[in-house]
Amino acid sequence: MSEDFNMSMRKFLKQVGVTSQQAIEEAMRTAEGTSGKSFEAKMVLTIDGIALEHVVTGKIDGA
Repeated sequence: MSEDFNMSMRKFLKQVGVTSQQAIEEAMRTAEGTSGKSFEAKMVLTIDGIALEHVVTGKIDGA
């Protein structure tokens, strides 16, 4: 893979991580009754033009 590809992929993944964390934090702040609860989470990554659908699941503990 080329260096340009690696840089663009890293930039995209950094943006995904930062903006996803901000969205989760905001949702947890505005939701009521999240303290001490666990929430199932799912992230779905698709790329138009190629056959990619990558699903990541996990658990997020409420603050």
